[in-house]
Amino acid sequence: MAIAFENETRLKTVDAVADQILVAARTAPKGKGRDTLILAKLSGDDLEKLAAKMVEISEETGLKFFNRDAENVRNSQIVIVLGTRIEPLPMPECGYCGHGSCAVKLKYPEVPCAFNTIDLGIAAGVAASIAADHRIDSRIMYSAGKAVKELDLLNEKVGPVLCIPLSVSAKSPYFDR
Repeated sequence: MAIAFENETRLKTVDAVADQILVAARTAPKGKGRDTLILAKLSGDDLEKLAAKMVEISEETGLKFFNRDAENVRNSQIVIVLGTRIEPLPMPECGYCGHGSCAVKLKYPEVPCAFNTIDLGIAAGVAASIAADHRIDSRIMYSAGKAVKELDLLNEKVGPVLCIPLSVSAKSPYFDR
């Protein structure tokens, strides 16, 4: 009989749940059923690359929470990446983006459609709930998303990006922040 200890199976388990998280984020409800999400997972050396970029952003901006979050990324097994393309729904008189109509919003290509951001938020909530259902510690992070975007890790033009680092350890690295 062979024995497998939890610390030997941990990464495989987190990786399997990360795949479930990506599927759940993909199937999360979206405005008019239109999908603008870009979903990925980072692990291994990519986590250090992401953390280093977060430290760099902290030094450039003076925002110290980027350093704290970089340490959280370093203490994670996998980071889920959720991004959205900037594509208006379209809803001609919606105005939720602040520009009154999709026709006016199109003059500002860097401004996300409100529905892009709403869909991203719903996907992030669903993703975090899957992690919680499997007792994997997580935290939704704007800071890591900004670093992913600056590193161009998604290989295409994206609007808002959020990340969810995942950790299995005796104590959540995201708790005492």
